[in-house]
Amino acid sequence: MADGTESARTESASASVGGAPPGGGPAPSPEDAYLERRTLRRGSAGPLLLTGLGVAYVVSGDFSGWNFGLAEGGFGGLAIAALLMGLMYACMVFALAELAAILPTAGGGYGFARRALGPWGGFLTGTAILIEYVLAPAAISIFIGDYVESLGLFGLESGWPVYLACFVIFIGIHLWGVGEALRFSLVVTAIAVAALLVFAVGALTDFDAGSLNNIPADHSSFGASSWLPFGLLGIWSAFPFGMWFFLGVEGVPLAAEETRDPARTLPKAMAWSMGILLLLALLTFLAATGARGPNAVQDAGNPLVEALQPDGKATVLSRIVNYAGLAGLVASFFSLIFAGSRQLFALSRAGYLPRFLSLTSRRKAPFLGLLVPGAIGFTLAAWTGDGARMLNTAVFGATISYALMSLSHIVLRRREPGLERPYRTPGGTVTSSLAFVLACSALVATFLVDKDAAFIALGVYAVALAYFAFYSRHRLVAAAPEEEFAALAEAEAELSRD
Repeated sequence: MADGTESARTESASASVGGAPPGGGPAPSPEDAYLERRTLRRGSAGPLLLTGLGVAYVVSGDFSGWNFGLAEGGFGGLAIAALLMGLMYACMVFALAELAAILPTAGGGYGFARRALGPWGGFLTGTAILIEYVLAPAAISIFIGDYVESLGLFGLESGWPVYLACFVIFIGIHLWGVGEALRFSLVVTAIAVAALLVFAVGALTDFDAGSLNNIPADHSSFGASSWLPFGLLGIWSAFPFGMWFFLGVEGVPLAAEETRDPARTLPKAMAWSMGILLLLALLTFLAATGARGPNAVQDAGNPLVEALQPDGKATVLSRIVNYAGLAGLVASFFSLIFAGSRQLFALSRAGYLPRFLSLTSRRKAPFLGLLVPGAIGFTLAAWTGDGARMLNTAVFGATISYALMSLSHIVLRRREPGLERPYRTPGGTVTSSLAFVLACSALVATFLVDKDAAFIALGVYAVALAYFAFYSRHRLVAAAPEEEFAALAEAEAELSRD
């Protein structure tokens, strides 16, 4: 840790050349000068904007993606998988709410794991989160391109010009400022949520419970039935698709440093976000599968529209839902860019990644934390055009972070029971233990769905760990908030031993 502090002092000293400030007062300390160049805009987000952010992360998953789980588990298998994944996310959100109230910094999951599991645990968690939040926007930009083409907007076809426009326009709004960005996200998310409710009302008028088991059973699968056409293993295989109703909501704590009264606001916003997402998942799943049956929507790129068009002809309602699907994709794309930039900012500020990536602009936006992941995401989207593969890779990274964040809650509860906790997780370690077990199960399930995506994520992990092992772990910045928080725990432990 000493090496990291010295490195930070060296960088800060060079940044503050010129001596004392004009007023004649003392020059800022090297640590203060270093952090001053890496400061986010405080107090920009309240409960409403944060709740909107939590829903925005996820809402595109209601419009498409989850339905591919019907081909893995049928109606019954995906229903059970979605129920279990909803339970996992609810338990994890309650655990993260406690951790976010203890340590309200932009590091989010990395900061929690840093104190509980040490520098290696912090880096492993932060890297997994980055994999999710860099690859998911890249995948969604491809889906936006597909929607633009299918809707015939401006005569555009899906391809790199559309992907580039997405990154340029929406990163530009983020560079403008966090308050403006979150308000834009809230408006687009509200449109998408309203459309989901309208869809549910329209589709439920055609609900037919008898059609829910219309996928033929594979009797060679253990436990196969009309409700579980691919047997018990189908439930497990459907886990990654059940996650699509909730994937990303865990990113709300990444806005902690830009939140008013974060110790109170974050738990409240996370709970409201999760409640809204659970309701939307239930309505969307039942309405879309019940209108025409799972067999009709299991392979559709836009299952909600397909559910509203029994004869294949567009209706006024299906057109509205189709356009709203684009709004949902934009909301998730926009908010995931925010999350990735804040996680990259925190890891860079603490020295885990190159420090220049955490520099902020005059408007207190981490401009390189936005531009660099954006450039990587655009390149991947334009190069591969494989949104499904990138999203599966992002899911693999997400499940690793879920397991490590849940484990962090368990470790801190047992090792530091006296730590001040403005908010306490209902059920304590029982809640986070359930999240941990389900996260590990979901992690293994990704191998059942897309082995290549899992190995791609592991490859990225291997490169990142080599960088940390041989370089950055010797250059950590002790003055970073997450590192100070961990150092305080280590000092208290030493005092107790003495």
